[in-house]
Amino acid sequence: MTSSSSPSELRRTLGVGDAVVVGLGSMVGAGIFAALGPAAGAAGSGLLLGLAIAAVVAYCNATSSARLAALYPASGGTYVYGRERLGEFWGYLAGWSFVVGKTASCAAMALTVGAYVWPGQAHAVAVAAVVALTAVNYGGVQKSAWLTRAIVAVVLAVLACVVVVCLGSGESDAGRLDVGASGGVGGVLQAAGLLFFAFAGYARIATLGEEVRDPARTIPRAIPLALGIALAVYACVAAAVLSVLGSDGLGQAGAPLADAVRAAGVPGLVPVVRVGAAVAALGSLLALILGVSRTTLAMARDRHLPGVLTAVHPRFQVPHRAELAVGAVVAVLAATVDVRGAIGFSSFGVLAYYAVANASAWTLDSAPISRVVPVVGLLGCAVLAFSLPGVSVAVGAGVLVVGVVAYGVRRWVAGRSSAGGR
Repeated sequence: MTSSSSPSELRRTLGVGDAVVVGLGSMVGAGIFAALGPAAGAAGSGLLLGLAIAAVVAYCNATSSARLAALYPASGGTYVYGRERLGEFWGYLAGWSFVVGKTASCAAMALTVGAYVWPGQAHAVAVAAVVALTAVNYGGVQKSAWLTRAIVAVVLAVLACVVVVCLGSGESDAGRLDVGASGGVGGVLQAAGLLFFAFAGYARIATLGEEVRDPARTIPRAIPLALGIALAVYACVAAAVLSVLGSDGLGQAGAPLADAVRAAGVPGLVPVVRVGAAVAALGSLLALILGVSRTTLAMARDRHLPGVLTAVHPRFQVPHRAELAVGAVVAVLAATVDVRGAIGFSSFGVLAYYAVANASAWTLDSAPISRVVPVVGLLGCAVLAFSLPGVSVAVGAGVLVVGVVAYGVRRWVAGRSSAGGR
């Protein structure tokens, strides 16, 4: 008896709503609880301007990704697009950037869970969270989508409470929303790069291309919907918190949203915000592990990573070995790294990933008007990547070089083996 599909293929179970929720689970997550403070510290009164710049770059990236995903509905996202449109090396570079950058994101989200749940044992809690969510993903992508839906609902409710409390308090002052640039142009761009970390979740929709129904219709609809909802939420929250704390107070806040509701005169809401932050980080971590494991699967299929990672579970129809491998690496990082460093390094890697996406989209149409969005996206990614803190740029560039060297060595060995066989 023959099967209707290969045992190595994934099951298409996700509709538009599910795909939007997966993207929101990555975007409307811990980034809004953690990134506002550092971004305000860099941009000062230019925080909202930095948010707008990050949104423009994210929109260009989302548009390019949606067009490409409709043509190439397979697991791997820009790894696949770069390979098909630009060549094997560029696809590999995108995949490498995504896997290392988002693995760092996973560690940052896990540590955020630990910091809010049990600050004194943040690393231990982070590792436990990684293990638990890897087990959830192992059980099937539909279970992951349902859990993400519940998490998104909780987080949006908490953020709505923060906005209402801040804007309705006597401490709110619209004068604090002055869109200046006290941090200078460099500070605004650095803030945009840091805030981009919170926007990048729509990539998860593209990397699940092999698991959505009717991908040519679903993905182009889901990506802009998820991005638009996230932008609206971020803008409301940023404006509400700024109106209470101001850019200086926000830049110095260790827990910006909790500090904002306390300053607004409702300290009883602080525990709720802390729970919301932990739940948000769990949602981001769940979707991140999901996306990284699918790109790992795609790269393993092309032998850029060990072939053993291509296995798909016969019952759950998930790349279970890739998920276990990603979970193990993230658990090790969560036990050892610092959350702020992980965010900067992650942003650099993900911006490099989207630079390849925009370059790939540039090849889809020769009409000048059709190339405006990918050109703006490509230049935006490059500018934001090199506006990040110096350490993040140095480490990120170094890791990309390591990946390029590994690629070159693998090609050289393969070439010698091929020559020896003749």
